[in-house]
Amino acid sequence: MFVFVFLGLVLVVHWYLWLRLVRHTTAGPGRLRRSLTWGLVALLGMLVFTMVGTRMGLEGWPAWPGYLWLAVMFYLVIALLVLEVPRAVAAVALRRAPEPVPVAAGPSAPPPSPSPGIVPMSRRLFLGRATAAVAGVSALGTVGYGLTSALGDPVIAPVRVTLPKLDPRLGGLRFAVVSDIHLGPLTGIGHTERIVRMINGLEVDVVAIVGDLVDGSVAQLGALARPLKNLESRYGAYFVTGNHEYFTAEGPGEWIEELGELGVRSLRNERVEIKHQGAVLDLAGVNDVGGAAGGDGPDFGKALGGRDTSRSTVLLAHQPVQVAEAARHGVDLQLSGHTHGGQMAPFNLVVGLQQPVVSGLATVSGTQVYVTRGAGFWGPPVRVGAPPEITMLELRADLS
Repeated sequence: MFVFVFLGLVLVVHWYLWLRLVRHTTAGPGRLRRSLTWGLVALLGMLVFTMVGTRMGLEGWPAWPGYLWLAVMFYLVIALLVLEVPRAVAAVALRRAPEPVPVAAGPSAPPPSPSPGIVPMSRRLFLGRATAAVAGVSALGTVGYGLTSALGDPVIAPVRVTLPKLDPRLGGLRFAVVSDIHLGPLTGIGHTERIVRMINGLEVDVVAIVGDLVDGSVAQLGALARPLKNLESRYGAYFVTGNHEYFTAEGPGEWIEELGELGVRSLRNERVEIKHQGAVLDLAGVNDVGGAAGGDGPDFGKALGGRDTSRSTVLLAHQPVQVAEAARHGVDLQLSGHTHGGQMAPFNLVVGLQQPVVSGLATVSGTQVYVTRGAGFWGPPVRVGAPPEITMLELRADLS
């Protein structure tokens, strides 16, 4: 069903692009219109090839053109839709304006005539080409900026969170929070090495990887994950599943085992005690809601039941929407990802319809939740208005 909906949407979008970028920029049927039409058909075919191919294990450079066109297409549509109103206003104004009257050079000079073979551009054609030019420059500029943002170093986002029940001896405990690394067909091992290097430079107490680490099987991507064995922290690195870990035929089980070999412990609806300076913090983790269909979903009762409720609890849960259940179990702080901060604005407005928090720190039903924008990307290697990040989160005790 998803495939048919996606293909239908893509066809409608390309028809709209043909209308605005081909039909309205050409004088009529002819070589130019045929060439532009077939060019757009080729881009459509390239996009379908990429989307189907990545599902079947397509890796490396063959996937890049389709994903880049997806991003350009997205911003072309946005730009053209924004220009629809001023375009309509300009069209009405041009229709009402009188046609220009040629002025002779002198009293006896004949009126100027167009050069042989040159047809004056109509107002409709001028307006169509001007609109297409503005939309094209806007889309290409936006994608170019987003490409450098997505492929550049993640920003380090320092965050301090005060927990009312936190033992003062735990004040200053530091977490490196990273999510949505998305090892996949467009990333190389350098992507993982850079993230590990940046996390190690923070010298934190705990590393929290909150889901969507991979977009493929261990056979496909195992080599890209190996740098994770070099993660450094005082009390270890922990992982919870994201929805993408359930997209492969093998499921998350093989990655749980692989991460264990790399020294990263997976919290599978369970919790551990972080002992620091004579005090204890409960660190819990639940599976992503994407595992529920296969009987591997979140179990908050198992992860949080029977604990000492006088102690502060930090929960790792991939999706911010899981905070509603976390609040019912008295969690003090939830660390999440999943949203990418929207990745490509204005998509952040759509994400906000499904998730209670798109990025940053917020309080939902009495529980604080921090949502990191993620260190990677999914689909197009483009981030606009949501640069990749690694969060350095420091816990503070309420001493008031």
